[in-house]
Amino acid sequence: MNPHALNVLEYREALDLVARFASSGLGADAVRALSPSADLAWIEPELARVEEMRGFLRGDNGWQVPAVPDAREALRKMRVEGSVLDGPQLRDVGVLLTSARTTRRAVMQNAGSLPYLSLIAGGLVEREKDEAEIARTVDDAGLVRDEASPVLYRARREIKSTRGRLVERLAAYMASMPSHHQVPDASVTVRDGRYVIPVRREGRGEVGGIVHDESATGATLFVEPPVAVEMMNRLRELEAEEAREVTRILREATAKLRPIQPDLLASLDALVVLDSLYARARYALRTDGRMPRMLEAGTEEYEVNGGAHPILLARSQSVVPFDLRMDRGERTLLISGPNTGGKTVLLKAMGLISLLAQSGIVPPVGPATKLPVFRDVFADVGDEQSIEASLSTFSAHLKNLREVLDGADWQSLVLTDEIGSGTDPQEGAALARAVLVELTRRSSFTVATTHLGQLKLLATEEPGIVNASLQFDAERLQPTYRLLKGVPGRSYGLAIARRLGLEPRLLEEAEATLPQGERDVAKLLLELEAKEQRFADQNDLLARRLAETQALREKLEAREQELKQKEKDAERRARQQARDLLLQSRAEVEAAIREVRDAADADKLEEAARAARRRVEEAAQRQREKQPSERSARGGGKAKRGAIQALEPGLRVRIESLGRTGTIVDLRDGKALVEAGSIRLSLPRDDLTPLPPGDQEAQSPRPRPSAGYVNAGSDARPEVDLRGMRPDEVDVVLGRAMDSAIMAGLPSFRIIHGKGTGALRAHVRKLLESDRRISVARPGELFEGGTGVTVVEFA
Repeated sequence: MNPHALNVLEYREALDLVARFASSGLGADAVRALSPSADLAWIEPELARVEEMRGFLRGDNGWQVPAVPDAREALRKMRVEGSVLDGPQLRDVGVLLTSARTTRRAVMQNAGSLPYLSLIAGGLVEREKDEAEIARTVDDAGLVRDEASPVLYRARREIKSTRGRLVERLAAYMASMPSHHQVPDASVTVRDGRYVIPVRREGRGEVGGIVHDESATGATLFVEPPVAVEMMNRLRELEAEEAREVTRILREATAKLRPIQPDLLASLDALVVLDSLYARARYALRTDGRMPRMLEAGTEEYEVNGGAHPILLARSQSVVPFDLRMDRGERTLLISGPNTGGKTVLLKAMGLISLLAQSGIVPPVGPATKLPVFRDVFADVGDEQSIEASLSTFSAHLKNLREVLDGADWQSLVLTDEIGSGTDPQEGAALARAVLVELTRRSSFTVATTHLGQLKLLATEEPGIVNASLQFDAERLQPTYRLLKGVPGRSYGLAIARRLGLEPRLLEEAEATLPQGERDVAKLLLELEAKEQRFADQNDLLARRLAETQALREKLEAREQELKQKEKDAERRARQQARDLLLQSRAEVEAAIREVRDAADADKLEEAARAARRRVEEAAQRQREKQPSERSARGGGKAKRGAIQALEPGLRVRIESLGRTGTIVDLRDGKALVEAGSIRLSLPRDDLTPLPPGDQEAQSPRPRPSAGYVNAGSDARPEVDLRGMRPDEVDVVLGRAMDSAIMAGLPSFRIIHGKGTGALRAHVRKLLESDRRISVARPGELFEGGTGVTVVEFA
């Protein structure tokens, strides 16, 4: 790619933005080393790898690239036979092994959905034994651990002991010196690796020993007295022994790792590649960029949706995106309009979007973006005048245009800002016209900005040239930065001058000198801009209305599904309650049978017991197998029951869905509030059948708080299934389920945790012990699920 174009488009600055998202310095360097490629066979897979990494990061695994140490020097050193890694280098190799192992496992367990990433991760080395050995040898600071060998452990213990005795001896000796030789508030210190005491200069002769240093004023000497020399020499011997043992340990560790040096080097390279993809994927997530569809070089098709300047987007979130579609045959886009309208920013944005995409980086563009591959990019942007090079503004433009004309072809992107400026407007326009026509006929994809009115007519004269402008609010005289294809822009020079307070008489004279043709064109453009603005406002309004309608529709559909689900849940809860009651009744029947069997004829009682058990089991089976559609079948009898006796408070009724009896407490909203035992249920009226007059006992319902009944449409359930959940999930799910059960007034609650290893059961029991709302927590009976269930009763 043209180095000049990369420089003026600030390509390296854009790479720096992406590199900031890497987790390591090596990964950031890999991003900065990227360069635009014209090979579609490389670009498409590279963008696909970034897209795959983005999907991986958006998953629920919470994965991110682990530490990538800069172990390049250590790995180069390891290749040399007999070389020894120092402690920090060995530590870095250990970190490399850990990162390689964890990354390989994280990626390979999703290999089916990550074909590109698994191909990279498959080359990562797994050596847990070597990893553990390194961790046992050196600590996180790269220091060899005392436990690395028995010899080192003993040496360091003796060093510590000798050092302590030496300091004590020196401190005692210093305290015994005459006060006029002592230095106030002084203590034992170290100079040149040897322990010394501070002594006043005049006491040097009396103390004796070796002087190792003196203070800045020279009044204090740091002396190693004779009493410490022998012990200090012993300390040096021990330290030398320690150093020899450390070197031996590191040499052995290095020798063990040397055979896998190529694997370690390949793993480091793979981690750097993954970190580079990680940085590019995070950048795409941050900018909400979408992977563009890349087209063959020279394809006469270009479409950007929701494009933005990468550097400007990083500095401000209030960036107006642009949409641009160039159809077949349209090769030159000529953008006109006022200063500060955003023309140069748009020019650079188009260049950077293509350069980033061809570097394997998802640029800040929206869905359905299509970009052709450009084999070269040329740019003439900004004022490049140079006194040192004797270049004026116009000369600098001409130098760049000559470079464009020498190298641009049908597979090139040409970006030129303010073409034809810097010289006489007539001559500049003529030159610009010739250059644009030449580039268009070469089929170079050209984007040019201009203020020259003569160039705006090119679109009507030369096929392949299209006018465009950046919208400008004529009333407020402020740019909107919206790109309008097919409409040339006005410069608004006189209008801006009027707003800035120039004398009206001068402005009138200036307008009068404009050719009539230019005034007519300006008036026509003003009318076109006004119509375009009205159309854009109406289109935005319609889009908002459509979005609101769609959102309302989705909300209604979701509400409908929620109501259907609640109805199913209520039906299931009712049938489960009935089945639990019947199973409990069976247990009671069994207990009664056992009591009577001991005192009566065994044969007759056994037959009666079988009949009783069979009836209860058949009733439970019927309740379990009944479908919600049966309720509508029962509805047919509603009129008949109503004809026999109308429902009213105080009436005893049979609950058909539960097979239990109860007393009506209240009638409201088409439902009946029924008290059955210790609970109250809100039930449909067609689920109730009045008992015969002989069973209508005079009984008034017990007063209960309004929160003490269960609404068949609520979310409360008599049980919760925790099997397969993690402890942190259990805390949330169990808490919510018990809260709903207590708020619904359920007397008891069944917690299904399974048997397994017992860990989940123990965690549940621990949670229940600290809950004061629970009066009883017991293992389930055999008919309730045994030890795989815990039943609680609320206080």
